[in-house]
Amino acid sequence: MLLQEAHLIVPAWPAPANIKALITTRHGGTSEGAYASFNLGMHVGDNPAAVAENRRRLSVILPRAPVWLRQVHGTAVVRAEDWAETTSTGEAEADAVLASTPDLPCAVMMADCLPVLFCDQAGTQVAVAHAGWRGLCAGVLENTVASMAVEPPSLMAYLGPAIGPAKFEVGSEVRDAFMAVDGRSASAFAPLQATGKFLADIYTLTRQRLVRAGVTRIYGGDFCTVTEAERFFSYRREGKTGRMAAVIWRE
Repeated sequence: MLLQEAHLIVPAWPAPANIKALITTRHGGTSEGAYASFNLGMHVGDNPAAVAENRRRLSVILPRAPVWLRQVHGTAVVRAEDWAETTSTGEAEADAVLASTPDLPCAVMMADCLPVLFCDQAGTQVAVAHAGWRGLCAGVLENTVASMAVEPPSLMAYLGPAIGPAKFEVGSEVRDAFMAVDGRSASAFAPLQATGKFLADIYTLTRQRLVRAGVTRIYGGDFCTVTEAERFFSYRREGKTGRMAAVIWRE
């Protein structure tokens, strides 16, 4: 069975014609219960056979199986070429992956954290980063930009589905961590007077960090995984849930 177009998000950005990208939703797979139905995460408690079938369905519409990461909310970036032949037992511990080799898909998984897709204007480099607040604050996007073999102004970025600004409640320590890096981060936090906490806008924080890194062509960023329950998995909403994927490659 093939994935249908309705099950996928194709980024709307002015990438070169040879750059291909897609983002999965929760639909189109074989997983059941809390993981229904297109869970791609092997680490969340789902039936491994169902996840393997879901990953197979994804691979069918890609040039080959993507390079999967063992994501740890860090800042490490790896080259897909170095991990292209690994199995699930040999996944790279990293939160971003890049490639220059054609037909080598790069992927990250998410269920509220922000996937950021990258390519250069010439269509020679692609990358994708997993940006939860810890990795974002610590510099995973800056590391990804620095690891690509092009000047930052030649890059463009697409912000995929993540927890929206009306649902991302955080403590003051999160705001303080971002403020310690860039005082402009204050604009991305709205105080919740009754609790002493804040609503954080991860899309604004991401745009700020990308601009600081020299990337000014930024697209996407208009989703909310928490409120769009019919379409997306959300760890914040459900706790026990599946994982989606953002994938990019160059033909």
